[in-house]
This record gives sequence, structure tokens and C-alpha cells, in this order.
Amino acid sequence: MSQARIRAPRIQGIATCVPARRFDNVADTTEFTAEEVRKVVGMAGVSARRVADEQTCSTDLCFGAAQALLDELNVDRNTIDVLIMATQTPDYFMPSSSCLLQQRLGLPTTCAAFDLNLGCSAYVYGLWLAASLLASSNVRRVLLLNGETPTRYADKADRSVALLFGDAGSATLLERRDAGEADDWSFVLHTDGAGYDDLIIRGGGFRDRFCADPRSHYVAMNGSNVFNFTIRVIPPLIRDTLELASRDRDAVDYYIFHQSNRFIMNHLMKKAGLAAERVPIILDQFGNTGGPSVPLTITQGALARPADRALRLMLLGYGVGLSWGSALVDLEPGARIVHTEWPHG
Repeated sequence: MSQARIRAPRIQGIATCVPARRFDNVADTTEFTAEEVRKVVGMAGVSARRVADEQTCSTDLCFGAAQALLDELNVDRNTIDVLIMATQTPDYFMPSSSCLLQQRLGLPTTCAAFDLNLGCSAYVYGLWLAASLLASSNVRRVLLLNGETPTRYADKADRSVALLFGDAGSATLLERRDAGEADDWSFVLHTDGAGYDDLIIRGGGFRDRFCADPRSHYVAMNGSNVFNFTIRVIPPLIRDTLELASRDRDAVDYYIFHQSNRFIMNHLMKKAGLAAERVPIILDQFGNTGGPSVPLTITQGALARPADRALRLMLLGYGVGLSWGSALVDLEPGARIVHTEWPHG
């Protein structure tokens, strides 16, 4: 377990972007019977999803989010020192998606850019990296992008995943703050690679690049293992994060869970003793979008934001890897929240 308390940066804004196409699981699904669809929807809690077309990649969704955010903030793009792109659905194996987005967003060549290959925990890990850079170097601004198009790797004939996933991109702009200006942020991070094959795309990488079985190019999920893992690790993660920050459970305004599955989330809330009003759930209309589900819940979860103080959020990411982590952060009243659709207009 890695734990860290890091000098808090300022979140200047968070933006999310989803495909304009809305897929209604009940009305639009043709691969399964109506009864099968009702059972899956009832269990997973996903009534509708946003689905990208074949030409749309995670970079497009992150570009849409970043453009909207930078325009909203009227930020000089030359002041952005680092771009982090977190994704497991890149445009290419090489070059990195971050290089494509640096050019596309018009960021300076002095901007350091790199990819982070993580899935459901990516947003939490990305915030940890961004906060660490801002606290320990001369970096003044970091643009964190997190985007996924998991509908593109879900087999439409696989009932365990076909009705679950949605696509989304996000952009978060963070700015360095001097020591003592705000409470530290707290992070707790874990990894257990022994469960690597519980969520996996076996084909296409260099272990099996040109696999003969076309099913190997789609995600395979061991649902029972993922459920048991999540129920086992997340309640202690919440406890450890509160202890690290010297906070009690009620000091957190909202617990922002990765929007994995309604059945799992209900179990987590009950086991962790969290009131439903502190756990916003949006996957009924957006599906499981992977790591971007965390910022998407912030922009779309109807969070009540006090005008006179920062909103304290515990962000929780968990899944493929197996990887899981938490971030206890503050969202100040002046932070901009933006949401848009792709393509624009």
C-alpha cells in the first residue's frame, strides 16, 4: 500500500465530454431477448449509455472536454507545463495519445506530455501524479485528461459486458498552490497483479498480437471475482483514507465511486455505512465509462456546492489490474464544472 499526503493544488476546473448518441438498453438492444435485457438492466442498473461511433476515439472525447474547459477558463495555453493522458483505449500503440493531444490542443512544445496506462483507477492515480508534480517541482499547471471508449472493446454477444459500458472523456486543470494555503490531499493506492486476468483483452498486444480467435480482441470479465475483490478492498480503502487524513466519515461531503455496477455499489454503500445521499450514482444514464466515470459523476451527479467553503470529496477508483486507490480532495467554490457532447453542435 502506498499512502501520501501531498500539498494540495487548486482544481481550476473539471470538464467531461460524452458522445451525443444515446443508446437505450431496453429499446435499442437486439442481440438478447427482452427478458434477458430486463434482468441485466435490473442487476447492473444501466438503463442507457453514451456510445461512440467507429470514428470517435478517447482522444476526441478528451479533446472536446479540454477545449470546453480551457475556453471556459480563458487560460493561456502556453502556461500549461504538463499534459497527462490516462487511457487504455489509445488511438495507436505509438505514438502516445498525449503527443497527439498536445498538438491538437495547441499546447507549447515546452509542455511535457505522457500517457498513463490504467483503467478504472486511472483518474485517482492521475491526480496523485499531477499533485506530486505540482508539489515537488517548478511545474505550475497540469492538464489531466482521462478518456475511454470501452464500448469499442465490448463484444455485443457477451451478456456480461454488452449492456454495461459507456464512453466518456474528461479534462481537469490543476494549478500549483503555495504551502499552507489549503489542507493536504490524501491518497491511498494499491495494486494486485495476481488478478490480472479477471478483466483482460488477451489479443492485440505483443504477447499475442495476431491471435486467431476474434473473441480475444474483446474484453473478458470474471464477474464473480471482480465483485468479490471490490467488496473486499473498498471498505478498508475508505477507512484507511479517513485515518490518513485524520477525518471522520461525516467530514466528507460526497463519496465519488467509480460507476462500476449498481449491484456492486449498493453492497459497497451498505458495507461501508454510507448514506445514499452522499454517494451520487449516474451509471443509469451513462453506463460504466471506466476511469472517466469519476469526473463524470462530479459534473453530472448534481452535487450541492456550498458558496462559502470547499466541497470535500473522496474519489474511489477500482478494477482492471487489479488496481485500486482513493483521493481525498477539495473542490473550491470557484472551480468551473463543464459538460459537453461530441461532436460539438
